[in-house]
Amino acid sequence: MAAIPVSRFQIVERRQRRRWPWLLALALVWLLSLLAAWQLASWRAAPSLGRVSEQLRQSRADAARDAQALKKLQQQQATLTLSDRISRAANSQVQQTLAERDEEIAGLRADVAFYERLVGATGQRKGLSVHQAEFSPSDAGAWRYRIVLTQTLNRGAVSQGQMQFAVEGVADGKLQTLDWKQLHQRREWPGQDYSFRYFQQLDGNVMLPPDFTPQRVKVRLHGGDVAVEQTFDWTLATSAGGT
Repeated sequence: MAAIPVSRFQIVERRQRRRWPWLLALALVWLLSLLAAWQLASWRAAPSLGRVSEQLRQSRADAARDAQALKKLQQQQATLTLSDRISRAANSQVQQTLAERDEEIAGLRADVAFYERLVGATGQRKGLSVHQAEFSPSDAGAWRYRIVLTQTLNRGAVSQGQMQFAVEGVADGKLQTLDWKQLHQRREWPGQDYSFRYFQQLDGNVMLPPDFTPQRVKVRLHGGDVAVEQTFDWTLATSAGGT
């Protein structure tokens, strides 16, 4: 058996160098640099950030205060609006009441002037009587009447009773008299009540037939033991006068 020749070359295992400690150290240094940069930026920005935070807090406080003031102003405005509405309504009511009082005063003044003419120094005192009878046309053939009763003989007495009147005229060429019930187109119609110390105005409406030509008005007053009858010419009655 032949001998194996000895080789001049020797196989030696090569050990690899370890790099990871250096990489780890480099990464750590990088992280530390980032941390340092963040700390530096925070330190530089900290004063401004504090001011901004304080301004934000102050702005929020101002906004809350303004919102509360606005709410208070809105409540005051609502109260003032309601008060103004109430004042306007009250003022309107007062104006209406004053207008009504003015009308009443004007009416009383007219009544006083009328009464002064009745009982003046030159006026003749009379017992219960019809001072005036007026008629004016209204709608649908109706006539509105206004009859004034007076009593100046006894100033302390109260005259009470009922008033009725009849209208005399011509229809179809014949004399005809329309009594109180016919003028009101009722089978039964009571007389109009009156009660006064010095004078009173009675108003109402009656109906006349279309073919009826009125000529005279006969007014009757019945009160207790007093009965009065007076006749007025229709022409004078429709021209706001009577006799």
